[in-house]
Amino acid sequence: MQDFLNPIAPEEIFNPEKLLRTHIGRNIEFHTPDSFPDLEDIDLAIIGVPEERGAINNKGCSGAPAAVRKHLYHLDKNYFPLRLVDLGNIKSGASLSDTYAALGQTVSELLQKKITPIIIGGSHDLSYGQYLGYAKNDQVINMTVVDQSIDIYKQKEEIDAHSFLYRIFTETPNYLFNFSQLGYQSYFVSPEDIATLEKLYFEFYRLGVVRKDLEEVEAIIRDADMMSFDISALKQADAPGIQQPSPHGFFGEEGCQIARYAGITDKLSSIGFYELNPEYDDRGQSAQLVAHMIWYFLEGYYSRTGEYPISREDDFLKYIVKQEQSDLEITFLKSKRSGRWWMQVPIAEESRYERHQLIPCTYNDYQLACKDEIPERWMRAFEKLS
Repeated sequence: MQDFLNPIAPEEIFNPEKLLRTHIGRNIEFHTPDSFPDLEDIDLAIIGVPEERGAINNKGCSGAPAAVRKHLYHLDKNYFPLRLVDLGNIKSGASLSDTYAALGQTVSELLQKKITPIIIGGSHDLSYGQYLGYAKNDQVINMTVVDQSIDIYKQKEEIDAHSFLYRIFTETPNYLFNFSQLGYQSYFVSPEDIATLEKLYFEFYRLGVVRKDLEEVEAIIRDADMMSFDISALKQADAPGIQQPSPHGFFGEEGCQIARYAGITDKLSSIGFYELNPEYDDRGQSAQLVAHMIWYFLEGYYSRTGEYPISREDDFLKYIVKQEQSDLEITFLKSKRSGRWWMQVPIAEESRYERHQLIPCTYNDYQLACKDEIPERWMRAFEKLS
């Protein structure tokens, strides 16, 4: 892993003398020119990826890792036990593919050590490198992307920030079971993009739908193994640090809430923040917001309840709903600890998708089933598993 990482000098990014003993920067280890952190008993690792060759109209986003670190390490660690390290920056490869491979190898090794990577890009196509970390481990995953657009445009063989999803969707062998897109804006998305997601039984939710009831989105995020957050999903007033920002998008508070939902998800094992461009960031506002989102992710991470995977059925209430019209039986599980809901989907024995049999849901899905209607998320999973 060290072969792919450049050390950082913390004093070149922020002033250590201005940090209080409770600040995050005083309570973690750094990969410096003199030492590499001991990864024993570590929960999370910061990785910067100062790479922008795949950016579309956002040159300058390679400066994001340094900009975010500057603000992140001045935040108070609060009550967190905070077993966190900063591993420095992924070295830029001779080609963009080399950078993806280096990021993928680093993520792969961290996942094997049960360490959750927090990636600070760089351009959004670096999500492909994040995905490669799971592919290298032969792990079939669910992926959630927060973005104003759906990046499945295919123009050429090379990957860029507008086409990386096409590569993930079509690569063989494929390690993607489910994909969810949160917060897309219709005027940035073609009907062909939507048709593609529908054909693959993937999930997609417009900005207005997500903002109408953010708590309902928690179940979608709870099903993710990896999350990729494009800063362009945030509205310009809250995050101006991108070359072509949109006046519409999530408020900063909503971005922090989404990051916290990702943190409390037992299943989620990596998260990346992409496309922040310090050259357009008025007074560092966007970098501060990303730092706050990472803080909320940390808070969520250290609030995990350990409900997934389910090991003790005694911790759950089971409800079986029989569908009269379809003659199906749908089994729901409700946690006694958190009150969160899951539903089971039938699956063939010894299937490679066994860990995807349990689908997070909400009380509304249970109510829907009681009205003799099949929840849409259950049907999508059933179509893919059957």
